[in-house]
Amino acid sequence: MSMAKIRKGDRVVVLAGKDKGREGEVLRSMPKDGKVIVSGINMIARHTKPSQSDPEGGIKRREAPIHVSNVAIKDPQTGKAARVGFEVRDGKKVRVLKGSGEVLNG
Repeated sequence: MSMAKIRKGDRVVVLAGKDKGREGEVLRSMPKDGKVIVSGINMIARHTKPSQSDPEGGIKRREAPIHVSNVAIKDPQTGKAARVGFEVRDGKKVRVLKGSGEVLNG
């Protein structure tokens, strides 16, 4: 299995779409689909009928997946979007920010 450039827990900046420029934390990564779910980003309203499990029903708001190409890691130093690459350091494959060369956790 190849390593993902963007993972759960990463702070990301949205590059395209209605939430362009906004940032959030990756709640879930879906590598098979090439998508991520980011907190507070790409919100959708789901109209649900009342059921036994949810007697209220009503309009539920939640995050929809966003394509991984439309988000980028936020550089902790500059606060801007940064590209991610891979390097082998001390015998381990690590994620590295292209601009600063800083190693990302994990």
